[in-house]
Amino acid sequence: MVNIAVLGYGTVGSGVVEVVNTNGSRISQRIGDELNIKYVLDLKDFPGDPVQEKIVHDFETIIEDEEVQIVVEVMGGIEPAYTFVKRSLQAGKSVATSNKALVAKHGAELLSIAKEQNINFLFEASVGGGIPIIRPLNSSLTADEIEEITGILNGTTNYMLTRMFYEGADYEDVLKEAQEKGYAERNPEADVEGYDACRKIAILSSLISGQQVDFEDIYCEGITQITAEDMKYAKGMGMTIKLLASSKRYAGNRLHAIVAPFLLKADHPLYHVDGVFNSIFVHGNVLGDAMFYGSGAGKLPTASAVVADVVDAAKHLNRNIMTMWKEEKLRLEEKAGAKRRFFVRIKGEEESLLPAIQDSFGDVEVVRAEGLDGEFGFITPVMMEGDYEVRARLYREQILHMIRVEG
Repeated sequence: MVNIAVLGYGTVGSGVVEVVNTNGSRISQRIGDELNIKYVLDLKDFPGDPVQEKIVHDFETIIEDEEVQIVVEVMGGIEPAYTFVKRSLQAGKSVATSNKALVAKHGAELLSIAKEQNINFLFEASVGGGIPIIRPLNSSLTADEIEEITGILNGTTNYMLTRMFYEGADYEDVLKEAQEKGYAERNPEADVEGYDACRKIAILSSLISGQQVDFEDIYCEGITQITAEDMKYAKGMGMTIKLLASSKRYAGNRLHAIVAPFLLKADHPLYHVDGVFNSIFVHGNVLGDAMFYGSGAGKLPTASAVVADVVDAAKHLNRNIMTMWKEEKLRLEEKAGAKRRFFVRIKGEEESLLPAIQDSFGDVEVVRAEGLDGEFGFITPVMMEGDYEVRARLYREQILHMIRVEG
């Protein structure tokens, strides 16, 4: 029998228990042994729920029980999750977690402890929810040099942008709707400001580079400035707007990472990823292009990924299987050096402004949107971000919004 303890009986924790109860016989068959949830740690009691007989309130009960071989951490946040996970690993217990904040901040250290103990620290659910991406990067794609990972990594913002695009809705209206449907938190900052996606691309960047990438070092821009007017321009150009988290390799092991809204053409692989779904595009130097698509969040999709890690840990109880990354920080390429095109909305009349704009930005492509008077748009030629910023300063009073163009 393989005994596990679940830390936290919230949305994901209750999902883990449900997945094990629903698919227990098949899970045990795949492990080759019976999987048993021995403890569930939570501050609260759950009278009337069968889980109550497994509820404990003291973490020491779990850490001192040598029969517990795997700990599932689904509490979220840094503390006490970090302390509990670190102590579990030091006690020789493998850990499976969905906690992106924990992995992004302490992943290198926790992976190192797991390796020393010849056990595993697994975190598939921390990035794509139910989408497998960590495991493919850790096993299936290890023959490749991963040159790019670009993804829609946040279901809340993707749902909001989809509604704004197809229905012409305003940001505030779709945010309220997303909160009513349970897609967005009461405080939606982590989603709408891009912080959630930023932590996820930091984890993926650390994996493909083999060094620590701190999410604080990644340029991060959310969707709070995207408007219905922006969407009108996008439609007129046959494009859409998506919040992308991207990490691209430059010469050697240097990476450029960014989280920001981007305009995508209809032939881009992420163009048709709508609603709460997530998708991750990977380019390897041998493999070429690959896509991973599915439910990026939600109780059962996330719990499914957590339990998949539990199965992996149970099958490798005394063998470390995870790729490491060093605690030494990777220095990212400066944003100013990245080359791309930019879509700019500008206030004023095209006839009077265009000559000066062409003189500043070069051969721009003018864009107009039906029903929007007193403004127009243009797409710049490819240029470095730093060059764009210098030129845009000349028009800071007239520029209404800028959105980067992907591809």
